[in-house]
Amino acid sequence: MSKTVEHIYDVDLKWKEGRIGELRSFKLDDTIEVATPPEFPGGVEGIWSPEHLFVASVSSCFMTTFTAIAEYSKLKFEELTVPATGLMSNETGKFAITEIVLSPKLVIQDDNQKDKALRILQKAEEACLITRSIKTEVKLEPTIAIAALN
Repeated sequence: MSKTVEHIYDVDLKWKEGRIGELRSFKLDDTIEVATPPEFPGGVEGIWSPEHLFVASVSSCFMTTFTAIAEYSKLKFEELTVPATGLMSNETGKFAITEIVLSPKLVIQDDNQKDKALRILQKAEEACLITRSIKTEVKLEPTIAIAALN
């Protein structure tokens, strides 16, 4: 019989003014200013929005899942960036982020590891616990490059 494992992640949000708040966790040092995105009435430019944080959650979960699987699989890589784009639409009459496209760019040293790297990228997208927790469609469009030899 398996034992249920639970983890708790607390955050605290304090309203500052207008449509702006400050997000923190007592377990972390940094705070994040959040606001309504500028596309909506009263929105504020230049501040993280809940929509940005939602897309960032998927992107950062993909990265941490990939690095764990790559380490376990002994895949060496030089660089990983994970651009992500979230599409918000009101197809049902209510706004929702209906799609997130992850476009990871992975640089590896060995061309012979390209297939393995692609499998690990795909596995990371499937294993990401944030992706498994949402109804938004997540698409993976990876690029793998071989590092230039000096």
